[in-house]
Amino acid sequence: MERERLAGLTAEINGQWRLIQKVSDRLQARINDGLETPAQLDSVAYQIHNLCCSIEDLLKLIASAFENQIGTTGEWHRVLLLRLSQPVEGIRPAFLSEETFDLLNQLRSFRHMFRHAYGTDIQLRQLEPNVDIALQAAKLISQDISHFLEQLELVN
Repeated sequence: MERERLAGLTAEINGQWRLIQKVSDRLQARINDGLETPAQLDSVAYQIHNLCCSIEDLLKLIASAFENQIGTTGEWHRVLLLRLSQPVEGIRPAFLSEETFDLLNQLRSFRHMFRHAYGTDIQLRQLEPNVDIALQAAKLISQDISHFLEQLELVN
């Protein structure tokens, strides 16, 4: 990747990382408010959903920069995770670590439920494991970004 494009991509990645951090901070604030009422459970679930979306936007940004296509099939969310967990020989290194991939893949199920369970109340037993997964994924994405950008610099 030419130097100017790499600088632009790095700036975009860093900008998206700031948004991810903001959502992660908001999630932590909602968790700190408590998980006792249905409104609190809904608020935390909504922030997990937002975190997933902000991370997915980062993945789309990277995939678009290198492969120029995201996909439109019903399984594009899963395919995007798979694609970014693998290097593309001669194009780019893997972005997601295996651990981050596993966590985001688990969150994909929760987000699907959240988006499509319109008349269903969020249950604490559903939410608690996903809170831990989301917070852990947000931390690992930071490491994945650093590693990815270092690998790109080595190639150029």
